[in-house]
Amino acid sequence: MSAPHPLPNPQPCPEAASTEVVLEARIILGEDQSLGIPVRFGYRRDDPFAVSLEFLGAAAEAGTWQFSRELLWEGLQRPAGQGDVRIWPPCTCHGRASLRIMLQGQDGSVLVDLPARQLRRWLRRESFGLVPAGTERTLIDWDAELDGLAG
Repeated sequence: MSAPHPLPNPQPCPEAASTEVVLEARIILGEDQSLGIPVRFGYRRDDPFAVSLEFLGAAAEAGTWQFSRELLWEGLQRPAGQGDVRIWPPCTCHGRASLRIMLQGQDGSVLVDLPARQLRRWLRRESFGLVPAGTERTLIDWDAELDGLAG
């Protein structure tokens, strides 16, 4: 087992409240079939633990998914996730340079390939620039969260 890949820690960008990137993804339909679709990844300072993945264009009915930013970063390095979101890094030994994400919902599942290099660059420079790794908890109003849970 390899050592954990450290999370990037660039200088914070305090003036920005959010960041997003639109990428060309491929929905895997079969062994030799895929469909190109645009997707948007977003990250917001007011929800510092999560990233969103929004399907655009013809695939918009797949909706918007939210999952852990740390899970996405880990998935760029090694297989990660359980349950609804699973991520596999590029696998050059099998000729795949893309990041692969499987999303499972009540209505089925979808397998998506994404440009790993562009996604890694956005995460490193933009999302971790907005909120450095390890500082997410300082942006949560824990009293408000507990009040919301208590009813």
